[in-house]
Amino acid sequence: MVGTFHFGYPGLDEHKTSEAYKVDIHSPQRQKEVEELVAYIATFKPTKILVEAGINTGALIKRYRDWKSGLVALRKKEVDQLGFRLMDRFNLDTLYGIDAMSLSRELMRSKDSIHVQPIFNRIYESVHDSLYENTFEDRYWEWYKIQDKRCVEMKLLDYFMETNSVHHINRMHGHYILSDKTENYNGVDGLTLNWYSRNLRIFKNIQSVKTSPSDRILIIIGSGHVPILQQQLLSSPEYELIKFGDLKH
Repeated sequence: MVGTFHFGYPGLDEHKTSEAYKVDIHSPQRQKEVEELVAYIATFKPTKILVEAGINTGALIKRYRDWKSGLVALRKKEVDQLGFRLMDRFNLDTLYGIDAMSLSRELMRSKDSIHVQPIFNRIYESVHDSLYENTFEDRYWEWYKIQDKRCVEMKLLDYFMETNSVHHINRMHGHYILSDKTENYNGVDGLTLNWYSRNLRIFKNIQSVKTSPSDRILIIIGSGHVPILQQQLLSSPEYELIKFGDLKH
């Protein structure tokens, strides 16, 4: 499993990287580093590649074929930069989207959302208020800025080694579990209905990919998802998890 930052900086996460610390993945130097990173991941010899995208990946497969035909260039997205390159290297004909919508988002978009919206509003307003009272909150935001700066200063492979380490993965997850420190159960309910729900659904999608005992499954996904998914993979007798830093190069 490869935890990654989003190369295209879509700005969908609560932390927004400043323009000064956005990596230009298309620059000649970074393209060399992408190739180095891909070469390292390739030592795993994946037979199936799973990415943070919707289950219907037809559009991605079409774009991959267009890239192979020289019709389009690789976008900044890690699906293209890492996933497509690895598909090409191992002559794979597909990749698998495993992203999922959380239970709370699904309910909010349902025809009955008018009934559940006040409940979710109450939960998430309480969680939001508690975060700004937490003594670690400012430290986490400062840490994210430091990580952005390190990403600019470090080679990609070195940065991925650092951010996929056990310490980094666990500490990143710590920011999520701070939200359970409300006076009532709103914090844990919000975390369960949104973040845990989404990641457990993602894990269900991983389980749904048909595999054989000889398959080597590569998961490329945003770093924030790694802690929960790692727990599931380590606990499940279906899988043997090879940690990022344990590959030989």
